[in-house]
Amino acid sequence: MRTLLLFTLLLVTAFAQAAIYKWVDKDGKVHYSDSPIENAQAVELKENTQNQIKLPPVLVRDLGDKQLEPAADKPSYQMRISSPSEEETIRDNNGNITIIGSITPDLASNHVLVLLMDGKVIGPAQTTAIFSLENVDRGEHIFEIKALAQNGKQLASTPPRTIFLHRARVNAIPKPKPAGG
Repeated sequence: MRTLLLFTLLLVTAFAQAAIYKWVDKDGKVHYSDSPIENAQAVELKENTQNQIKLPPVLVRDLGDKQLEPAADKPSYQMRISSPSEEETIRDNNGNITIIGSITPDLASNHVLVLLMDGKVIGPAQTTAIFSLENVDRGEHIFEIKALAQNGKQLASTPPRTIFLHRARVNAIPKPKPAGG
């Protein structure tokens, strides 16, 4: 079985080498094709027509005791969520939450912050670390703030913060009041 497969593959590769044909049309333009056309001549390709690029050898420099410093456009940010605290329960019937973060050093002008709630980006990117959310569903939520470069590459992130939102009433229906009284 393997011998038959090997023979078939060799046969297919022999037929895969297509000839190149050259012809000149009535306007004097030269054309090339892989299928024969009337008055076309087969073209023999020389070995030197193959594109071969030789890369220079890689130079490895020994830095010794020197440490690589981060690039100027990629500062090393230290980030955390300042408020609310871990596993804090927020009681707000309107579902309003304010997430306050801190970042050191200050955010570069070409970087932005995004807030993730339960793994999804909430709202537009911004340059301040204060995010105000409205009408958040009650229950447990995990928040995270990420610093991003203009190309979307993540530069830094806060550890995830779990917060509980307690809403006594969601879309409460007003109770009818007695008429007159």
